[in-house]
Amino acid sequence: MTVDADAAVTRTHREEWARVVAGLARRYGDLDLAEETAAEAFATAVERWPVDGVPPNSGAWITTTAHRKAIDRLRREARRDEKQQEALMLHDDSPPDPPGAVEDDRLRLVFTCCHPALSMEARVALTLRIVGGLTVREIAHAFLVQETTMGQRISRAKAKIKTAGIPYRVPRAEDLPARVAGVLAVLYLIFNEGYLASGAETDPIRRDLTGEAIRLTRLVRELLPEGSGERREATGLLALMLLTESRAAARVSSDGELVRLDEQDRGAWDRALIDEGTALVRELLGTPGREEGSPGRYALLAAINAVHVSAPHARDTEWEQIVALYAQLERVDPNPIVTLNKAIAVSEFDSPDVALAMVERLGDRLAGYHAFHATRAELLRRLGRSADARAAYDRAIELAGNTAEVAHLIRRRGQLAAPVPNLPNLPNGETS
Repeated sequence: MTVDADAAVTRTHREEWARVVAGLARRYGDLDLAEETAAEAFATAVERWPVDGVPPNSGAWITTTAHRKAIDRLRREARRDEKQQEALMLHDDSPPDPPGAVEDDRLRLVFTCCHPALSMEARVALTLRIVGGLTVREIAHAFLVQETTMGQRISRAKAKIKTAGIPYRVPRAEDLPARVAGVLAVLYLIFNEGYLASGAETDPIRRDLTGEAIRLTRLVRELLPEGSGERREATGLLALMLLTESRAAARVSSDGELVRLDEQDRGAWDRALIDEGTALVRELLGTPGREEGSPGRYALLAAINAVHVSAPHARDTEWEQIVALYAQLERVDPNPIVTLNKAIAVSEFDSPDVALAMVERLGDRLAGYHAFHATRAELLRRLGRSADARAAYDRAIELAGNTAEVAHLIRRRGQLAAPVPNLPNLPNGETS
């Protein structure tokens, strides 16, 4: 019973966390109160469910328990603001009527966390914590910063929302352009955390997060006027997510190891998601962009993924086209991770020597990023530099937090040729 109850708590947390926190935030107007009482409700479930059994509707149980804890806390407080008093008097456990297609509590919460009064880093971090349910450690890992630094950043963001009275609502149409870029950046990071989860204690792929990111991106896109630059950005992100998600079933082997793109069973890819994603890419590439027809960052990333999924076999991949798309992406979004990914494509289209030279120039900026060392290891391996490759694999394994990726890196390291002992020089350079 304990194992089943623990699994039920974990599953409910993943499925219901954002909805519960969003409902509490809407009712009480306080993110700290919403997050803390939701956490207390899950802690109570950890204690109660192994004894009392898992309730038939676990999400409703958590919601009701969290609301009761919020009410109890408000009653204990000596001072309450007007909104909290009203919430206390009008408290009702019955769910509100559905407010409409895009009037979604979680979407409201995303826009609250992404208010322009907050720095972009604070918006992303806060939404990953409050909406995505990620731990501070997981978010710090995604940002390549210390956990204490990230914790302080999130606390300051919540305090600013409270003191500035930032409203809990989807913004008006005229406010959307200033808000959409931050929201899309957040949704992309939530998706990426689900695509390759950073916590060693979590599943390597969290489809609850990727699914929620896709759902919210669809809603954001519906909010935006046809033909607007913001709509095109949202369309590009949706296409990117759909094409990436289409490969999810083939990305981890039965024994829990990450499967590289070139080794995946393409028959397991989701054709419906591929068809939808590629249709959106065609729509974008045929629509003028904001800058003389140039597609944006998400559209280019989606186009790169469309090239990958259109190849029947890995050997059929049009690497020249991918290299060209990455070169275009570097102009739109110049950052070292884009260049790192471009180098991988260059290694296939040109040579690993050329690609390795590109990667080595990124060392100062990506020294703490596991994918830098993993990419370097693969290139060194192809060049026959096994000792250097082994050291690079060691560093990548040390930095990687995803269990499936660690398993893959360990296997790849184990396939390297054993170190050759020093032998006396023989005629003509022979060693045997």
